[in-house]
Amino acid sequence: MGIFLVVLFLFFHVNAQDDTAPAKSFPAFTPQDNYLVDCGATSPTTLPGNKVFQPDQNAAKYLSYSGNDIQASALEKINVPSTIYLSAKIFTTEATYTFHCTSPGLHWIRLHFLPFKYNEYDLKSAKFSVQTDTLVLLRDFQMGKEEAIVKEFIVNVTTEHYAIKFEPAKGSVAFVNALEFVTIPGKMLDYSIPVLFPVSQKFDLAKSNFETIYRLNVGGPFLDSTNDTLGRNWMSDAQFRNNATGQEVSTQPSAVNYLKSGGSPLIAPPAIYSSAINMADSETTLPNFNISWTMDIETAYPHLIRLHFCDIISKALNELYFNVYINDKMAISGLDLSALTNHLSTAFYKDFVVDSSMVSNPLVVRVSPVNDAQGFRNAILNGLEVFRMNNSVGSLDGEYGVDGQKQSGPSKTVAYVGFAMMFGAFVGLGAMAVKWQKRPQDWQKRNSFSSWLLPVHAGDTTFMSSASRKSQFFWSNMGLGRYFTFAELADATRNWEPSEIIGVGGFGNVYYGELDDGTKVAVKRGNPQSEQGLNEFQTEIQMLSKLRHRHLVSLIGYCDESAEMILVYEFMQNGPLRDHLYGKNMPHLSWKQRLDICIGAARGLHYLHTGASTGIIHRDVKTTNILLDENFDAKMADFGLSKDGPNSEQTHVSTAVKGSFGYLDPEYFRKQQLTDKSDVYSFGVVLLEALCARPAINPALPREQVNLAEWAMQWKRKSLLDKVIDPTLVGQVDPESLKIFAEAAEKCLAEYGVDRPTMGDVLWNLEYALQLQEASLQGKADGENKPISPATIAPAPVVVFPTDNQHISSSEQHRNPTEIQAIDENSGTAM
Repeated sequence: MGIFLVVLFLFFHVNAQDDTAPAKSFPAFTPQDNYLVDCGATSPTTLPGNKVFQPDQNAAKYLSYSGNDIQASALEKINVPSTIYLSAKIFTTEATYTFHCTSPGLHWIRLHFLPFKYNEYDLKSAKFSVQTDTLVLLRDFQMGKEEAIVKEFIVNVTTEHYAIKFEPAKGSVAFVNALEFVTIPGKMLDYSIPVLFPVSQKFDLAKSNFETIYRLNVGGPFLDSTNDTLGRNWMSDAQFRNNATGQEVSTQPSAVNYLKSGGSPLIAPPAIYSSAINMADSETTLPNFNISWTMDIETAYPHLIRLHFCDIISKALNELYFNVYINDKMAISGLDLSALTNHLSTAFYKDFVVDSSMVSNPLVVRVSPVNDAQGFRNAILNGLEVFRMNNSVGSLDGEYGVDGQKQSGPSKTVAYVGFAMMFGAFVGLGAMAVKWQKRPQDWQKRNSFSSWLLPVHAGDTTFMSSASRKSQFFWSNMGLGRYFTFAELADATRNWEPSEIIGVGGFGNVYYGELDDGTKVAVKRGNPQSEQGLNEFQTEIQMLSKLRHRHLVSLIGYCDESAEMILVYEFMQNGPLRDHLYGKNMPHLSWKQRLDICIGAARGLHYLHTGASTGIIHRDVKTTNILLDENFDAKMADFGLSKDGPNSEQTHVSTAVKGSFGYLDPEYFRKQQLTDKSDVYSFGVVLLEALCARPAINPALPREQVNLAEWAMQWKRKSLLDKVIDPTLVGQVDPESLKIFAEAAEKCLAEYGVDRPTMGDVLWNLEYALQLQEASLQGKADGENKPISPATIAPAPVVVFPTDNQHISSSEQHRNPTEIQAIDENSGTAM
């Protein structure tokens, strides 16, 4: 028994060591969009970290400006932190930089300013505004001093092109020395953040944009962008800190580790977590002894507060417990970093939103020790970030929005909400008082008294902080098929041989593999540090566990040894549909093959939308996610972005925009309201890709041809769509079949979701187009043998949704389509 306990201890100890890693073990981030412009410069400027800023002539294609072209340079010798400040672009009238975005999501905007004199222009007196199409960044901005500053913003990009407009004030000019427009890693920000008060409520950041107000390296020196993983500057916290109660402490950056699940040096580099401020006298008996940081803020805006922690002071686990306050309100009670990370010197961060109704100036952040039974008293903070969030009219500077709308003041509704919040607070405090009376006598000896008193904030951490200990239970109860060992899958993929990689995504790599019995498989090996990361990987698991259909890629099994997250699928021999349409020099697909493939994909999507209680929205329908087996049967794949559809009482699901440009539903873009009709729109683009054999977006083409959906529909409205189809199809396509197919695509691409058909209706029309094509091929295209055409794409009165195993009998196949009441995995629409 003693030997067993020792082995058990060693097992858990080794596994605990495996859930963290140093910064160098994490992959570097390469932004998809990386626009760097050195305004006014005549040649490229390379900064440390291999950041290459392009001069004006290389960036002219991004700029729309009709005023005087003034490329200014500092005529007098001035001290600058970087050579990008030695030149500037001066605008006498409105000027707009427009950048093409590869993918939606968060992006940095960094505007670099240093005013200097150039000819008759004294840029210290320049007054101007900067805004995007929907967001005010700067309003009547004026420098005043000859010093370099960076205005940094985080914006949520939901359009294919993003414009940044400079507008001089009347009688003045605008200028900028350099600007950056760069993709931010998706893992940087969770869209659901706890609010400071009321406790347990969440704030949805899906429609928020941010301006960086403070980014402090607590206990450490100033760190410039060359020492940061994402090009950020970190100020020293010294001028904001109460020096009487705190002292600096530090360790080597190499000693800092990150949690493999949920952690990343992209959040903050090791240099931030390797320095800290702790109590100057940890043995003091003063009851209110604490360390505080005081910062001026604008109270008209909500703010996002990010706190960074790393226990570099304890000699052993479970020694450090402390409270965190924001503006004298409890943010985290009894913070126990040991319970959250299971290690010392391991990075951890926590976000809070302080709503504008609760914020006060100055903003004060405090950390204060908790007395335990041994009298050990200490508290720590390693980093602090404060971001201003846009107000209700979409402004980060001023009370007016881009459209001139003014932010309204407090209303009766706000007062009622405030009263309700106050009432809820009293109820919560009463419950806490009762719980305090019933507290266990040994509460002070426990890891964290918040575990029984305030579970909401103190225990509110990432999912994987506990998932690693429950992984076997989680996976084994999901119905995920055969369990594979890591060694089995390493053998199947020839020890993860790079030449066996058949796909690469945000989750990691997909490998071709062969099992011991000769079965060919696709092995998706999740990367916990990937940009898409754990959330989308778990989404795919949850979806596949409840979906079974011949037109959805099947899951064979899984592996969850150590920190691995691996799924094993059936191998789709002919790969993605896109490879057979363009770009790979593969044999051309016939029109009948393309119809069969589109019908198979439509069947899979129709099952998604109707086969579950609330339906499932794929959210990333495109030709690379339609895979073909050895018989060219189509199956839908990649459910990492999928969402459960709205319930019977809802019309949509409100969520941040995700997907692929060229396929995204414009209504979903505008409203961030997701429905199954968003998949229908994307599928309409897929139909046009199958017909025209070209990408959904091709920036290399003339402007009017870049977007496939817009371009093809222009030809459709002229009744000339046959002029732009894949040249290899010319002479193959029956005109009536093409007409039905094109009308289906056009209906899918309707501007508003309510005007689009269901996938069942689309499927009906595709099958009809196939029957027309087959009749044409058989030389029986006369009206007597043709199936009856639907008058419109609207569904028939009676709808029967068959199960996955329903089939049409051989006798039914020869009956008139109007007599068939159930169709094999089709729309089920009675015709």
